[in-house]
Amino acid sequence: QPSSYAAVFRAFTGKSLLKQGQQLHAHMLIRGVSPTAFLAAKMVAMYASSGDISPASRIFHSVREPTTLLFNSIIRAYSLYRFSGYMRDGTFELARELFDKMPVKNIVSWTSMISGYTQNGLADNALQLFDEMSRQDSEMKPNWVTIMSVLPACAHSSALERGKKIHNFAQEKGLDSHPSVQTALVGMYAKCGSLADARWCFDRIKPNSKNLVSWNSMITAYASHGLGMEAVQTFEDMIESGVGPDGISFTGLLSGCSHSGLVDIGLRYFDSMSSVYLVEKKHEHYACVVDLLGRAGRLVEAYELISRMPMQAGPSVWGSLLAAGRCHRNLEIAELAAKKLFVLEPENSGNYVILSNMYAEAGMWEEVDSLRGVLKSKCVKKNPGCSWIEMNGKAHLFLGGDASHAQTREIYSFLEELPEKMKAAGYVPDTRFALHDISEEEKEFSLTTHSEKLAIAFGLLNSKGGEVLRVTKNLRICGDCHTAIKFISKIYDREIVVRDVNRFHRFKEGSCSCGDYW
Repeated sequence: QPSSYAAVFRAFTGKSLLKQGQQLHAHMLIRGVSPTAFLAAKMVAMYASSGDISPASRIFHSVREPTTLLFNSIIRAYSLYRFSGYMRDGTFELARELFDKMPVKNIVSWTSMISGYTQNGLADNALQLFDEMSRQDSEMKPNWVTIMSVLPACAHSSALERGKKIHNFAQEKGLDSHPSVQTALVGMYAKCGSLADARWCFDRIKPNSKNLVSWNSMITAYASHGLGMEAVQTFEDMIESGVGPDGISFTGLLSGCSHSGLVDIGLRYFDSMSSVYLVEKKHEHYACVVDLLGRAGRLVEAYELISRMPMQAGPSVWGSLLAAGRCHRNLEIAELAAKKLFVLEPENSGNYVILSNMYAEAGMWEEVDSLRGVLKSKCVKKNPGCSWIEMNGKAHLFLGGDASHAQTREIYSFLEELPEKMKAAGYVPDTRFALHDISEEEKEFSLTTHSEKLAIAFGLLNSKGGEVLRVTKNLRICGDCHTAIKFISKIYDREIVVRDVNRFHRFKEGSCSCGDYW
């Protein structure tokens, strides 16, 4: 009977039992059993959980009158295909097409689609669909699963204002007491740069409801803000509560130690991973320790650690050594690491850019041209630096030298006056970061139009005194911008939080929370 088959397919789902599922499917075909919509939904779920989307799609299309349950199953199936060839071929767009065609949608339908957008990094789409869902009738309002699914979209795009509105909605509907929602709130606030709110949400979780995900979120939050001792204390509190660590716990812990210069503490925890906590050391942990040693200037030890690794060092490890070489302007180490990376990930433009920038700083323009030639011959495109700032619930994106914003004239007028004010306060432009073989005057101007400065200028022009400015950058903040923002925070008496690819920088009264160590 179809119901019997459905029960078995359901038992196979999520258990990595694809072969058994295929055998059961073959048994159905031999017996001449045609799947009902209910049975088809269970078959689709089994194939999707095993990573095989093609038969899931065929089964869905074989049912003449698909039910809401079957629609939900195929939408989840497509949404799960985050990194597959099908995703690149537009399968997720097909999921949305099916969603729009559904005659009847329920909460599962909406939540599956929102979750799919979030998991695939399509934060704007997730938030737009959440807003659309919120406007439906009362029976279709978001539940705690929906809230848990949409909050990471706010975190991904640093949309703090949107995140707060969703938090308020959850409070009004009594959805914020669920541990999974509380944990998602911790992650959202932490990644949006509001550490105090993250801690407040974490403390609201009942002690017996704090699971490994909750603790890891808080450890990682402290680490990303460069608060290594707080990350260490939270780790110890977790151990004392009876929750054991995993690899993610140690990645956050070691990263926090690295960004705070806690070398000896970090090394002790690294040494204890396998022996005390029975957690396997993986590439990401070695990468953290290479970063830990590298930031402290112990480049030889960092390289020796790589040489002793029990597995072949991957891109994350060599990337940490390259970053250390850049940080300490050790061209020999940087070249060594970069050449390894050129082999391991030849399409990653960032590695070429870092070495090219170091050559440019050293005035080695022939080497710069040579690397540019390699990039061109391999058709590797440089990722442009961009920054964005949220203002009145809307994200404003800026590229370096951008002139496309509606307020471009006001922004550039503001930036033309800014250097003199900063110079009067002691600022000296670091033209090494202009990285162009041009005149000093042109270098100073190019520094002025870096994307984070454009975003900050826009923020100052469109906010009231005392408001915190929060900017997100897709790359590492350059040395000159870091220095300039310290001066800007002092001149305009503003707190400015910048989230770059490595960590958070909290600028206030002329200093940065990273202590110029990033």
